Amino acid sequence: MARSLLFNVLFYVTTTMFVVIGSPLLFAPRSWAMAALAIHGRFELWLLKTIVGTTLEVRGRDKLPKGACLVASKHQSAWETFALIPLFRDPALLMKRELFWIPFHGWFSFKFDMIPVDRDRGPTALRRMLREAKERVADGREIIIFPEGTRRAPGAPPDYKTGVALLYESLGVPCLPVALNSGLFWPRRSLQRRPGTIVVEFLDPIPPGLPRAEFLRRLADAIEGASARLLAEAKAKEPGVGQPVNL
Repeated sequence: MARSLLFNVLFYVTTTMFVVIGSPLLFAPRSWAMAALAIHGRFELWLLKTIVGTTLEVRGRDKLPKGACLVASKHQSAWETFALIPLFRDPALLMKRELFWIPFHGWFSFKFDMIPVDRDRGPTALRRMLREAKERVADGREIIIFPEGTRRAPGAPPDYKTGVALLYESLGVPCLPVALNSGLFWPRRSLQRRPGTIVVEFLDPIPPGLPRAEFLRRLADAIEGASARLLAEAKAKEPGVGQPVNL
């Protein structure tokens, strides 16, 4: 637990330092700010490996589309919000609009051209989200969405929302499913960080133009099947991983 506490302290301290020291990037080209964001992600991954012993393995890099695409990722912990960034060329995350109101964090979110989501504002907010997503796709960026909308514990029943299907239909680009097992090593609602290997696996892209029901079925089957496999694989290697943590 001591290693977890040390990492958590350093994670928040170094993240704050990146934001404050990097504040001049608010007035620089967006590409510079995005490069700093990727450096932050790599640094925190190094910190996690060095202090806790948690490493990263990425599978299926060859399946990542060359141009713009919709990335639908499993979401098990806060780890994904920073660790996925360096794995893509120029990602744009869908984020709750409230996060854009936070000083520095929100200012940089605007600088990065992330996409705000108003869950309770109805059709007007939905149209705005789709318009902004189309603009990012026109710029050749990857749009990252967590299709279940919130973090789910490893092995929990899936709960896919309709937002990912609306984006898929509107954007007309391939959808890249992403499976992972991060929740085993960075549990949600816990300060504990566990040693081991977090695996992120890019799966076969789903081509555009499928009917909504077929798309959602293929997406859920791909992500849930691969995530269950990664879960079983990790537990076989490290039998103690994945036990409930209540802190």
